[in-house]
Amino acid sequence: MPITATALSLNVDDVTASATWATRHLGFAEEMSADGFASLAHPEAGFNLIYLRTGLSTFQPPSAAGHADGLLVVFVVDDIDAEYARLRGEGVEIATPIETESWGERYFQMRDPNGVIFQLVQWV
Repeated sequence: MPITATALSLNVDDVTASATWATRHLGFAEEMSADGFASLAHPEAGFNLIYLRTGLSTFQPPSAAGHADGLLVVFVVDDIDAEYARLRGEGVEIATPIETESWGERYFQMRDPNGVIFQLVQWV
């Protein structure tokens, strides 16, 4: 099965708030948008980040609409401490302060305006 592109699609109440947050703080850029929809790309992420407004009649299957409990959007970075300092300085809500796990994962988590948890990781 050849895969030609990859996307992560998230249901949120306020598409504009999440898209603006990801653009400002994570370096994504809007590729296309419409009422209740935004598709963002990042030159290094390898996938598009898509936001769909919760309640869109076109969302299929309807039973999957709403927040996905336990979902983490994770990006590996080269300098976790610099990113942590930068994002705190930008006023990003930190959900979990920087920690290092015994298996070598150094990470922190942030919350976007719709409550989506993003995690940055550096392997040490």
